[in-house]
Formats: sequence, structure tokens, C-alpha cells
Amino acid sequence: MLIEIGDNVRRTILFLLVIVSISTTSTNQVFGHPDTSPPTLNSESAIVIESNTGKVLYEKDPDTQMYPASLTKIATAIYALEQSNIDETVKVSQKASNTGGSSVYLEKEEQVTIKKLIQGLLINSGNDAGVAIAEHMSGSMDQFSSDINNYLTNKIGVQNTHFENSHGLFDSDHVTTAADMAKITQYAMKNKLFSEIFGTKELEWEGQSWDTTLFTHHKLMRERPYEGITGGKTGFVNESGFTLATTAEREDLGLIVITMKSTSSSDAYNDTMNLLDYAFDNFQTTSISEGTIFMLGEQEYKTGKKSYYTHSQDDKVSQKITDNGTLEIINQDDIVIASFSLENIKKETSMMNPSYKIIKEEQKNEKTNKPFEIHFITIAIGSLLIVFISIIFIFQTTKTFLSR
Repeated sequence: MLIEIGDNVRRTILFLLVIVSISTTSTNQVFGHPDTSPPTLNSESAIVIESNTGKVLYEKDPDTQMYPASLTKIATAIYALEQSNIDETVKVSQKASNTGGSSVYLEKEEQVTIKKLIQGLLINSGNDAGVAIAEHMSGSMDQFSSDINNYLTNKIGVQNTHFENSHGLFDSDHVTTAADMAKITQYAMKNKLFSEIFGTKELEWEGQSWDTTLFTHHKLMRERPYEGITGGKTGFVNESGFTLATTAEREDLGLIVITMKSTSSSDAYNDTMNLLDYAFDNFQTTSISEGTIFMLGEQEYKTGKKSYYTHSQDDKVSQKITDNGTLEIINQDDIVIASFSLENIKKETSMMNPSYKIIKEEQKNEKTNKPFEIHFITIAIGSLLIVFISIIFIFQTTKTFLSR
């Protein structure tokens, strides 16, 4: 017996099919991230790293040496913050005052604190502030170049960077890489005052000859606001093209994006936004609290500090303790995506139930993976509904055909 369905019901069925199809597609976009491919960039070199873990989420020629332009000032700023007294007063030289390019219009013999010079350096990209810092700290730009290169190599661990000056004005020997700039920025952002200045959108400036309001040059912090931006630095000289350093954070995922040698400002910003979108849409960082206890047989271990690992949002992760007391984070393909050395502790010194802590860690993993389970269940239900309605529609169509 065939089911009798009128035209109105048929139209309703078709409408429901469309709605279910759209709903399933939307759910897939929210939870399944169907477009996991990285964007195509116009910048010649770029990198995205997670700021807590240092994990590389995207790279394009990251180790090719490029001219950084004013991204140099990130290194100068953190070097000055760590290696000088920020309350010291600097007497500006004629050479510093005469420095070309972007400026905070320092006057000869003007007296300015190191902190204020760093603010002018990062917020308004003042080349004159960079020269004043270099001369105060090292006596000359040549000596400053030697000093900061030693600092960057030995303290931060750069591999392909050599700076000839403190500001980034062109010199054929003044080079770095996207990977090194990301490492420098990651290190610098751990300094509270640096991150505060780096994220400043505007600042009242009172100079000897220039009273004004400084505004950051980074457009994603003002003119084209992007959700989660925490700081940025722009750079340009003819030889370098447009360079950008950008930091951003949403929930537990912190990002550092470096783009180098873009042919236009708009390309640099579009590349940066596309990389931010890609990273925020496809990755997440999970933390393990300090003091979390794990068991291997009768032996107890604990984390000595808060630890982070970054992974794809589609990963289903599990934890394993090795015989030597290493915590391994493993994805669904049995690939170790992170590992941490644990502290060996005696069972009687434990201050909380180990099984409770392990259960809490398992619940955290379940919480991480739950959205994807909901996603697949939603798709399954939607698919079954489509099949059911399709069968009814086929029956009706068959009946109509046979009755002709």
C-alpha cells in the first residue's frame, strides 16, 4: 500500500530536505572544520607559532633571510628592557636627533628615560629613539650591533639573524628570518612591560618640541580591529617590502604571526588575518595544571609546573606514562604530539587522591573531544532523517509514475 501524499505535503518534504541539508552543513562548518588547508599567501616568507608552546602551526620559507625593517625594534626593545635601567635618563645626541625615517622628534640634548624611548620606539616606530637607546647602552651603534647580536644568539637562541643597527633602516647585512623573528617576539612577550607597550593603541607624548598623541601603526589594533589582537609592529623600507609582527589570543590559544616581504600593505594585513583565521579555526592549546598527579603501577608522578600542548581541534588525545616518568600526549593516530618530564614522588607524600586527579584529567580530555562527538551524532541523525524523507518521496514519485 502506497502512502497518499498531496502537492502541499510534497513541497513541505522538499523544504525539510533543504533545511536538514543546510543544518548538517552548518554543523560541519562549526565543529568539523572542513577547510583545514592553510591559506595561500602573497608574502614571500611567513610563520605562525603558538606563543605558549612554540609549536609551529604554519610556515612558508621561515628560514630564508630577509630584511626586517622596523621589526628590528622588537629586539631592541626587549634588549633595552632586560639590560638597562628603564628609569635611567638618556641625553639625546645630535646624531640621534638627525636620524631619518619615522620619528618622535627628539631634540639634541633632550633628556628622556629609557622607558619613554622604548614607548616611542614601539608605538610610533621612532628611529631616533632607537639610536638614542643604542648610544646610551653601548656608546656607539657599532658596539650596540655587536652587543645585541650576542644577546639574541646566546639569550634567545636565534640562528640566522644579524643586526647592524637598532631601528631597521636598510643595511645589506641587516637580516633575520621569519622563524627568528617569531622566536624573538615569543621571548619578548613574556616580559610584562614589553607586552604592555607592544599592545598600546595610543599614548600621550610630551616631548621637548613635540606634544602629541602617539597611535600604533598596526591597523589590526585600530583601523581594522581583529578579535583577540594583543599587540603588533609594522615595518617597511623599499628593500624589505612590508613586514608585520602580530600577536593574538583567544581562550588558551596564543598566536604569533610574522609576515615578511609583502609587496603591499594590504597584502601583509590580508595574509596575517588569513593566518590568524586558519590557526584559530584549526588548533587549540590544552593545559595541565601544576601538581597534577599521575600513576604508573604503584609509582606516583606529578607535574612540576603548568604545562601546555597545542594540537589540532580534530585530535582525540590520550595520555601515557612511560617507564622513565615521561608524560606522553598521543593523538588518535598513535603519534606523540607532546611530552613532559614528570617529578617522581613518594606515595605517602601525596596530598590528594591520585585516582581523583587522573579522573579529572580524563574528564578534561572528554570535554576536549565532546564537541566532535556531538558533531558526528548530529550528522548521523541528519543523514537518517534525509534517508527517511527520501524513501517517502521515492514511494510517492513511483506511485505517481505508475498511475499515469
